[in-house]
Amino acid sequence: MRFFMRKIVIIVVLAYAIFSLYAAYNVFFNKRVVSRVHRVVKKGSATLDNGKAGEEEWNPWEEDEREQSIVVQKNRDAFKSYQDRMAKNMPKRYKVQIWGKAAIGLYLWEHILEGPLNPPDRSSQWREGEIQSGKINFSFYTGPAVVQGHISLDTDSGVLVLNGRVQQKISYSIQWLQYVQGLVQAHSLSRVAVVLLGNEQCNNDWISPYLKRNGGFVDLLFLVYDSPWVNNKDIFQWPLGVATYRNFPVITLNSQMVNSARPYLCNFLGTVYKNSSRETLMSIFKQKGMEKECLMLAREKWFPQETTDTSRKYQMALAQSDLTLCPVGINTECYRIYEACAYGSVPVVEDVLTPGACSAGTRSPLRLLKDAGAPFIFLKDWRELSGILEKERGMSQKEKAERRMRLLEWYNGFRQQMKDKFTEVLEDAFFKVS
Repeated sequence: MRFFMRKIVIIVVLAYAIFSLYAAYNVFFNKRVVSRVHRVVKKGSATLDNGKAGEEEWNPWEEDEREQSIVVQKNRDAFKSYQDRMAKNMPKRYKVQIWGKAAIGLYLWEHILEGPLNPPDRSSQWREGEIQSGKINFSFYTGPAVVQGHISLDTDSGVLVLNGRVQQKISYSIQWLQYVQGLVQAHSLSRVAVVLLGNEQCNNDWISPYLKRNGGFVDLLFLVYDSPWVNNKDIFQWPLGVATYRNFPVITLNSQMVNSARPYLCNFLGTVYKNSSRETLMSIFKQKGMEKECLMLAREKWFPQETTDTSRKYQMALAQSDLTLCPVGINTECYRIYEACAYGSVPVVEDVLTPGACSAGTRSPLRLLKDAGAPFIFLKDWRELSGILEKERGMSQKEKAERRMRLLEWYNGFRQQMKDKFTEVLEDAFFKVS
């Protein structure tokens, strides 16, 4: 038993001695192997192998990562510089709101600017649309529900479309001008233009105090009829256009409209005023027996609104006649001229001045259309009509079709010209775009 216990003690002592020798060898003679695995050591960690506390462990890829970071930053800087150059080179966009408080606003929007309107239903209380022209994004609002204080402004530039023909319309227009004047004084609007259906005798003095040239706030005025005010600097002439208040539509051109033979040489559907040249026109028709060649329908009283039936008959007369007779009314310029152009029926225009202040020298009346090269037939007296119709009878269908195409192309070009002029004038006056 004693021998056995001695043997165990000897084995334990030998094992301890061997372990001690192994430990001493590792401490004094064996080289430390450094791991190549990247370890992030937080600041303030325990003392490292070199005995210095608080230092990060060596990262063999630190230099590569630094170079990669520099490359990424350079790419980001280059991309940002490219974006800045693109933004600088892109044309700047401007916003202009148009408030259509007169029917001619629809001619401006749908026929000149060719903008959409939603909802399409003409009886809707509120209609609006957006379109881009030149550097301007136009937004348009019209309808009975477009009232003062209920239009949200997202721009400081606006165009107000007004009617100044008669006193009742003038009073309504003044209310809108005073409202807009308040917006200017409150700095909600900075730039204002007005498109005005002027008085047919060119008596428009009521708007004069609102013009900037007279101390007012209206920067630009686009004025219907041959007013002597027009200077092409801050007052420009604007076309009367079609009778949108009678829902005259935008006409789409088709080959049948151009090439088909039309059953009537001419037409006149309208009101015959007492002691006017229209009475002379009707008497000539009766004397010459032209009723079979021309579609004539006269009435003694003017009606502001068309019925569905009368509107259909009127448009049919335009579409089925080679010529449309345009005798003067209160003013030489009338809706009938533009409506005939839309259907390719050549206007035969009584080229005489009407009473009033609408005169601009030898170019009046209709100086805007004449300056644009309108391919109309002008006459001074309806007694000249017999010779005009005689010439029409001698024209071939091909000649009439070619003339019709020239008229339609001219009218499309005229509307484009007015669109460009309207846009460029606003760009230059509102935004100083050269």
